[in-house]
Amino acid sequence: MESVMEGRNMEKEKNEGKRINKYLSEAGFTSRREADKLLEEGRITVNGVTAVMGQKVTEDDVILVDGKKVQPKTDHVYLAFNKPKGIETTTNEDVPGNIISYIKYPRRIFPVGRLDKDSSGLILMTSDGDIVNKILRGSNNHDKEYIVTVNRLITPEFISGMENGVPILGQVTKKCKAEKISTRSFRIILTQGLNRQIRRMCEYFGYRVVSLRRVRIMNIRLGSLVEGEIRELSPKEMQDLDILLKDSIKHWE
Repeated sequence: MESVMEGRNMEKEKNEGKRINKYLSEAGFTSRREADKLLEEGRITVNGVTAVMGQKVTEDDVILVDGKKVQPKTDHVYLAFNKPKGIETTTNEDVPGNIISYIKYPRRIFPVGRLDKDSSGLILMTSDGDIVNKILRGSNNHDKEYIVTVNRLITPEFISGMENGVPILGQVTKKCKAEKISTRSFRIILTQGLNRQIRRMCEYFGYRVVSLRRVRIMNIRLGSLVEGEIRELSPKEMQDLDILLKDSIKHWE
């Protein structure tokens, strides 16, 4: 029954069109969020006319971004990258040390979320803009795991405080899991992605982050991947990721 409904939805989208931000993400051009920015800036045209937010398009439409035609791709790439400290997670190649120029991948790819310049570790890179939204959507509560070293001895009170919500950026962080792994290092698993969240949480308790490394995103682990290197996600990783994202698709649609 579910496959029949999916088939009907696909046929409906083919006939009536898709929202342009969804079309661009599925084409592997950019994420929906970035597509919305391009729309706001008037950089997208459909059949020679400037596109608007929420506009629907089909495969028969001529879609240009900055005057260049969008060519849909179906063979997306999914990569794990061990980001070194000092690399900026931005697709703007005018920014020194940007992640795109560093990787030099032969196809257009973009990062899934961010990892700040002073942090290292796992970040996913892909040509599939649609998967970006499914992973990043906060309501889906997808795990991200970090190993953090701080400048002071870690106390039980610090770990408890980190786990139970910390007031930063005008809100209280979601409860999370944390555990001490050495005198000055701890593991923390978040389902949020606030700006410099872990650093701000530590600062609230009077701690300064010395090093921060992300080691897992959902079912994807950093493992033995060498710093500065990339690898393709395995078929098993992709299969497990699809299962974890199944509910995310429902939330987004």
